[in-house]
Amino acid sequence: MNEQDLLARLNVSSLVDILLVALVFLGLFYLVRGTRAVILLRGILLVAFFAVLASTLLNLTAFNWLIRNSIPALLVAIPVIFQPELRRAFERLGRPRALIGTRTTDATTKFLATLSRAAGALSRQMCGALIVIEGRTGLQEYVDTGIKIDAEISVDLLLTIFNKHTNLHDGAVILRDERIQTASCMLPLSENPDVDRDLGTRHRAALGITESTDAIAIVVSEETGGISVAHNGRLIRNLDEGNLNRLLTNLYTGRPPDSPMRRLFAPLRGASNSKPLARKN
Repeated sequence: MNEQDLLARLNVSSLVDILLVALVFLGLFYLVRGTRAVILLRGILLVAFFAVLASTLLNLTAFNWLIRNSIPALLVAIPVIFQPELRRAFERLGRPRALIGTRTTDATTKFLATLSRAAGALSRQMCGALIVIEGRTGLQEYVDTGIKIDAEISVDLLLTIFNKHTNLHDGAVILRDERIQTASCMLPLSENPDVDRDLGTRHRAALGITESTDAIAIVVSEETGGISVAHNGRLIRNLDEGNLNRLLTNLYTGRPPDSPMRRLFAPLRGASNSKPLARKN
């Protein structure tokens, strides 16, 4: 089939078909960007490239047979390998705020401001803390591991919970509906092998809970007082109280990344590697 035949068969339906396939691959790359799944995806694409090469150009019968019979196993393995990314994608599609827009109220503004002030106070007092804001993905299985509080959020209450001399300072505080639901909760640790080895248990737990859910985790280092935020399996470090408030507003309200937020994220990315955190935090 020459180029003229290909052009003759090209119509609107074919263009839409090509566009949809391109969008699927674009979405897949966007989904796994910045995660360990990128390496696995490269391997799969490399195998697919050799499979096409073997079947069309080189006529490698044995290799072509091997690839053809491996496809059923790959169809089972791919959903297992990419389970966190696929789960996150379907959760994003199912989140109402993705369809109805942002959520900003006076109560939400006050909630985020109080949370930022509490993180700043914990940082100044060098109190280690892990605070998780529940998103659309329920965290009941982790809530059940903690001590129920169900109280309105306040700076003094969070300072008391994370005081080194209280029994609640270990573990995480989980916030639900802008209230403190439970304290001293156990969270899963990140299994990402690329996580900085200098990160301690709190930071690994923050990454772990955000790798499989849409939660937002705030971490205060006990050793350095540094404030970090984890979201979607990524960690932004070395925040001050003002940057924390703006970042939480962006993430929590679902505000689109307009140019002021892009200006905010630029220095944060540069600061994320400027000062490593101590292991014990």
